[in-house]
Amino acid sequence: MLTASDFIGGWQLRRTIDDRYSRQSGQLLGGARFARKDDGKVTYHETGKVRFGDGPVMQTHRTYLWRFSDALVDVFFEDGSAFHSFAPQGTTAGTDHFCGDDLYQVAYDFTAWPTWKTVWSVKGPRKDYTMISAYSVMSAVDADQKRSSRLAPLDPFVVRPLSDPIGA
Repeated sequence: MLTASDFIGGWQLRRTIDDRYSRQSGQLLGGARFARKDDGKVTYHETGKVRFGDGPVMQTHRTYLWRFSDALVDVFFEDGSAFHSFAPQGTTAGTDHFCGDDLYQVAYDFTAWPTWKTVWSVKGPRKDYTMISAYSVMSAVDADQKRSSRLAPLDPFVVRPLSDPIGA
């Protein structure tokens, strides 16, 4: 089972979004960083650039708090309210999250660690999309360390360039 130490550091992030409600597809390229907090939680912060179709490139960011226990990770929104939980191993479904009439369902896949992904399915009266996020460590050295041992935090947080099909 993966622990908080396995996630600490920087990750490249690629996300595809298939929005069936608006009939658009999008792509996000960016990075994510996990960092320990004094209260034992881990902060997840992502930044990136997203584009839907031929639309403009938009900056995006989000922050979550992860709390690791013996068998689960509880994920909270930045304001501390509960989001979902999951077991950090293999292929696993997270708990469902309702936001009004919208249902958020997630599956995590850690089988190719240190590369991993999430698949979100979101459905509601005005939402119907699937979002797939793929994470890989920032460098080959980081990947080797994550495979063979617990990785110490990476500093500073630098998003290394990816091939950028969505523009600057």
